[in-house]
Amino acid sequence: MAMKSEKIRKLVTMAMLAALSIVLVYVVHFPIFPAAPFLEYDPADIPILIGTFAYGPVAGIILTVVVSVIQGMTVSASSGFMGIAMHIFATSILVLVAGNIYRLKHTKKGAVLALICGVVAMTAGMVVFNYFFTPYFITPDIADTAAVAANREFVKTLLVPVIIPFNLIKAGVNGLVTFLVYKTVSRHLVHGEGWEKRHKLNQAQPEQ
Repeated sequence: MAMKSEKIRKLVTMAMLAALSIVLVYVVHFPIFPAAPFLEYDPADIPILIGTFAYGPVAGIILTVVVSVIQGMTVSASSGFMGIAMHIFATSILVLVAGNIYRLKHTKKGAVLALICGVVAMTAGMVVFNYFFTPYFITPDIADTAAVAANREFVKTLLVPVIIPFNLIKAGVNGLVTFLVYKTVSRHLVHGEGWEKRHKLNQAQPEQ
């Protein structure tokens, strides 16, 4: 019975984190670099990272896919399939690296190391993604090899001045916020400390 209750709590918490992620990207999203207004900061990865630290990297991947698909079909519908694919790819790298390191080093220092490594890995992954795959997404006819090559050159010019710093800033800010709020959020939302105290208090009170 206790195990079933724990599974239900986990599913409910993950659903709440997914919903919070979508709400956050709806409320907060803005470009960082004028040269690339299509690259917008959003805090959607913060609830996903919280879920990853609480339940492990597999849960983080599930949250990433669910949030990316729902977000790509609703609040970020204009980004289309490319936006969904990019979010899944980027955040999956972040949660896999950060989640696995934090699982091995379950301490405050471990969390810092996990988030730093996750940020660096995500940034490196997005360099690869943008260089090799983005030219195909932004070329109307992918059979037009000349257009694909031209778009790859365009993306190449953005790698150092825009794409790398953008991902470092976005992932870095989300990682920092996650580090600052994780213990508090996990104590109340994930472990239900407040609910448990209230439940025990209600049990201790005599019937009227």
